[in-house]
Amino acid sequence: MTQLVTYLDDIKESAQFQSESYLMSEERIIEFAKQFDPQPFHTDPVAAKDTIFKRLVASGWHTLAVNMKMLVETLPLTPGAMMGAGADVKWVRPVYPGERIYSIFTMKEIKRSKTKPQQGICLMEAKVYNQDDELVTEIMHRAFGYFKSKA
Repeated sequence: MTQLVTYLDDIKESAQFQSESYLMSEERIIEFAKQFDPQPFHTDPVAAKDTIFKRLVASGWHTLAVNMKMLVETLPLTPGAMMGAGADVKWVRPVYPGERIYSIFTMKEIKRSKTKPQQGICLMEAKVYNQDDELVTEIMHRAFGYFKSKA
């Protein structure tokens, strides 16, 4: 799909998009964690050896932030076409330094509002994988948007 998605009618349920990959370097993992999730298994490779992970791992919040970057860069959305309404997240396995992650986004459902028929909500699944195609994170995004017409 090369046409920009401006309205919910511009995208179909089951539409799928795959992002480019992103390197989760040790430097990026530590930098993010020091600012936003300063736990030893995210910030200190030596201290991480004495934790449940036994080594440095990326913060789940870092993985989500990268997923959001990939969503914005991958979906052909007109700015402001959809507004976030929430998300459900499952962290399936850790992301380690040196791994490359990518996301596959699938439009699962598009519903028109019963009370405001020009508005709607969509559910978009994001599955984040590492370079070995192992699932690391699952996200179900909910977003508000508009339809071209009221019916």
